[in-house]
Amino acid sequence: MRARPAKGTAPPAGSLPARTRLGRTSRAGRADRSVPPAPVAMLRPWRLDDAASLQTAFTVSGDLAAQVGAIELSTVARCESFITENLAPATVSRQNFAISLDGVAVGNVGVGSMEHRHGTGWVYYWVSAEARGQGLATLALASIADWAFTEQGLHRLELGHRTNNPASCRVATTAGFAAEGIERQKLKYGTERFDVETHARLRTDPRPPVRLLSTVTF
Repeated sequence: MRARPAKGTAPPAGSLPARTRLGRTSRAGRADRSVPPAPVAMLRPWRLDDAASLQTAFTVSGDLAAQVGAIELSTVARCESFITENLAPATVSRQNFAISLDGVAVGNVGVGSMEHRHGTGWVYYWVSAEARGQGLATLALASIADWAFTEQGLHRLELGHRTNNPASCRVATTAGFAAEGIERQKLKYGTERFDVETHARLRTDPRPPVRLLSTVTF
């Protein structure tokens, strides 16, 4: 595996990078030891020892069941199988990355349905409830888009979210994915159907003003 250094412009105030400064400096130029070190966020391949973190994420995040369909992840053994069969393998059409915070997997971001003739792909992401509110989903989405454009040579990336999920919409637009339209009643959860808003980003679109995460590749 190799790490690709992060690149990009400085993030706007209030995003994760602004909250993860290495520490305050006194007027005398000495670091304030009372400020804890900044958490390190990055994208990396999923590992089997992430199973406990995945179980925790599934347990504390009631909305993640929709992300994995009918798969039940309440035990470490089931999570190990899910990582082995779904999250860890990389193919020419699909790759997933763990969103790692201080070494702990707190989310997933990936590109599926990669079609290299036309240069297209479908992006998806989730972050555990306990790790939300830090801008991680936005940084991960912007970073996976950069990886797909530069490392995979894709030209167009698409994603979709339920129209009743404004938080996911904010993640998409902040990461540079423009809204393109509504697909009526595309998804079904239980007995209820939901409209989906589609977003897309082109390789030629302007980069969003966020810091990209370091990405460890396969």
